[in-house]
This record gives sequence, C-alpha cells and structure tokens, in this order.
Amino acid sequence: MRPIAHSLATTGPVLASRPRRRRAWGLVAGTLLLAVLALISLAVGSRPIPLAVTLEALQTLDPHNDQHLIIRELRIPRTLVALLAGLALGVAGAVMQAVTRNPLAEPGLLGINAGAALAVIVGVAVFDLSSMLQYVWFAFAGAGLAGIAVFLLGQAHETGTNPVRLVLAGAGLSVMLASLTGIIVLNAPPEVFDKFRNWAAGSLAGSGFAALGVLAIAVGGGVLGAFSIAANLNALALGKDLGQALGVNVRLTWLLACLAVMLLAGAATAAAGPIGFIGLVAPHIARMLVGPDYRWLLPYSALLAAALLLGADVLGRVVVAPTEIAAGIIALLLGGPCFIALVRHLRLSRL
Repeated sequence: MRPIAHSLATTGPVLASRPRRRRAWGLVAGTLLLAVLALISLAVGSRPIPLAVTLEALQTLDPHNDQHLIIRELRIPRTLVALLAGLALGVAGAVMQAVTRNPLAEPGLLGINAGAALAVIVGVAVFDLSSMLQYVWFAFAGAGLAGIAVFLLGQAHETGTNPVRLVLAGAGLSVMLASLTGIIVLNAPPEVFDKFRNWAAGSLAGSGFAALGVLAIAVGGGVLGAFSIAANLNALALGKDLGQALGVNVRLTWLLACLAVMLLAGAATAAAGPIGFIGLVAPHIARMLVGPDYRWLLPYSALLAAALLLGADVLGRVVVAPTEIAAGIIALLLGGPCFIALVRHLRLSRL
C-alpha cells in the first residue's frame, strides 16, 4: 500500500501542474501571435513595405528613407495604440462579466463606450479640444457616469443587481446617448464633424506618439487594478452572498472593478473610438481555452482582444486597398455574428 500511496502523492501535483503549464504556454503562444500581427501591421498599408525593410527600420532608422519614416512615424504608434486599446477592452469586458454575472456584459453593450463618446464630442464641440491628451479626461468622466447610470437603472430593488435588467438598461442608455451625440454633431460646425467622424468609426489612422503616454498609463493602472482583484472575481462570479461567505469584501471589489473599467474603457475609447464587441467576444474565447478562473481569464482576454483589434485594423487596410475601412467597422462586422451566436446559445432567463 505504501508504494501506491507514495505514487499517488507524487503524481497528484504533477497532474495538477499540467493544466497550469499548458496555460502558461498558451500565453507564450498568444504573445508570439501578437508579435507576428504587429510585424504584419508595420508592413501592410496603402504602401506595402517589404518585411526586410520593416525589420531594418526597427533596428536602425535612416531619416532619408521614406519607408523607414512611414514605419517609425505612422505605423509604429498606430500598432501600439491598437494593442493597448484592444488589451484594455478585453480586460474591461472580462471584469464586467464577472461583477455583473452577465455573459453579455462589455463596455459597448452597457453604454460605457457611448458615455465616453458623448463626453468626447462635448469636449470637441464646446471646448474646442483637438487631441487625445485633452479629451481623454472627458472620456474617463463619460465612461464613469454611464457605468453608474447603468448600474442604478439595472437594479432590481428586491434582489439587487439583475443581469438581464443591466443589458436592457445599457441598451436603452446607449441609444439615448448615441442620439444626443448625433444631435450635437449635426448642429456643430463642419470642422467638428470632420474631427469626430473618423474617431467615431473606430479608425486608428493618424494615431501618434502623443497619445501613447496617457493611454499606456491609464491602461496600466486599469490592468493592475483588475489583476489585483482576480481572485476576488472568482468568488464574486458565484454571487454576492456566496462571495461574502468566502470572505470577499464585495464593496471594495466592486469599487476597484468600477475604477478599472472606467480607466480601461475610457482610455480605449479616447484613443480608438467607441469600438464594440471586442470586449464581449475575447473573454468568451478565453473562457473556452482556460475555463472560468479569472487569474488566467484576464491575461488571455487581454491577449485575444489585442489580437482581434490589431487583426481588424490590418484587415481593414487590406480588403479595399489602397483605401481602408476603420477597425471599429471591421470589429462590428466580425463581432455581430458572434454576438448572435452567444445570444442563441446562452440561457439568459436564469442569469
């Protein structure tokens, strides 16, 4: 009996470590995929650049080579903005799905992107703001206020927060905020519309290095906040009462989650526009790969969402070359069928 017991004792940890090892290798594979997509993003555009020249421009800049300048001044900041914005949307979507216990929660569906978009257009039209460094604070405020409004509207007074009511409240608020945005745009001077239209479509064209600093700080803060409560999200996803029974400070977890989502969704919307469905689809793909553990779900969602947004941006440059389609439009075209499939397969009546 001792050899058998000893064998079970030694093989148990080995078997338990295998899923962890596979998940770790999955993160490595996702990082490599992002690196490949980033290289493609640097090489593909209205003017294709050979991969050898792309690698050469990354190593040593030749200021007299116009291809090097295109890569350094235009495509590198565009690629970095796509990666950071996608990462932010993926983590924000996963956090929202945990705290609301709603598999359809994401910044676009719950009105947070629409709130940020309205705040940005108010800043552009009323205060004549012209750069992300200026209107990013409006995006943070709009995202936070919209999130609070949806949470209050989505409460069922007898039972607390109801996931179905949250989706309905978010959909209604999104329509109302989008209508207000349209009214402001239609009644604003033409130059305001010119500033707003590409951003509202989710176009990453024209992204510069000036926006990267604020975007990186906001996304970094939001990601750190989300990862710091990953273990609590596992308990909170089981329900408020059970989470409290497991020793989770529900109020503090909610507060940190809301701050993280406000930073992530606000920064992503300010940098890339109100892009939808990325934050919805990426966590579901991650859940199929690694299960419901948010300690793994968050990093997988971040990598997958960054890959999806960067891939959408590259695809938009290819399908109608030499012109392009905004990444936000490509994301909607790809995310719409995924959303329909989720609605058809998820049992929403008992959420």
